[in-house]
Amino acid sequence: MDTQAKQTDTECRDHEMDEELADVLTAISVVSKRLARKLTTLSRQDKETTEGGKTDEQDE
Repeated sequence: MDTQAKQTDTECRDHEMDEELADVLTAISVVSKRLARKLTTLSRQDKETTEGGKTDEQDE
């Protein structure tokens, strides 16, 4: 069994893996941003609730 890869094989494979890794990291970033927004919203709602504010109604 030949365990050594040709130089062209590793260059192609590295480029493809780099692209895939970049895509995965971008997806993680997008999901992290959404989660951060949701946590911020929940934190504000919790703070308003504990301070006696109404989260779903407009103040008059």
